[in-house]
Amino acid sequence: MAKSVNKVILLGNVGKDPEIRSTPGGTMVASFSLATSDRQKDTQGNWQDRTEWHNLVAFTRLAEIVRDYVKKGSKLYIEGKIQTRSWDDKESGQKRYRTEIIVNDLSLLSGRDEGSGGYSRSANQSSGQAAASNFDQRQPAGADDVAQSAEISDEDIPF
Repeated sequence: MAKSVNKVILLGNVGKDPEIRSTPGGTMVASFSLATSDRQKDTQGNWQDRTEWHNLVAFTRLAEIVRDYVKKGSKLYIEGKIQTRSWDDKESGQKRYRTEIIVNDLSLLSGRDEGSGGYSRSANQSSGQAAASNFDQRQPAGADDVAQSAEISDEDIPF
């Protein structure tokens, strides 16, 4: 059988405060929507924004993080997979479908003043590991002093 891939990467804003609940077995579940926008030119050449809404579901520790740090307007980076579930509507008896993104990893990109703490968490990290993403990944000042002090002449350029 050929290999297949089901991976979603989203960067967007939360549409409304997450809904938190627990399954009968005690597993915490967070459901929320995320808006992504795309900009395209219309037939008259004017830019038009098109917003796509995504239904997201996070479980266990990720659901706790969503509960504690995510609110309406929070900017998130999400990695997950697409899943469609179905059920029979109790009122009409019709089969209903819902396509959702199951969150495997999330990073809060909003600043503290926007309601989030800059926290990143992957679903496959153990609960004892913290994965704070609010650290600066740039080289410390002075790390490229050697490169800046090296003089480059026209003869050094290969073209």
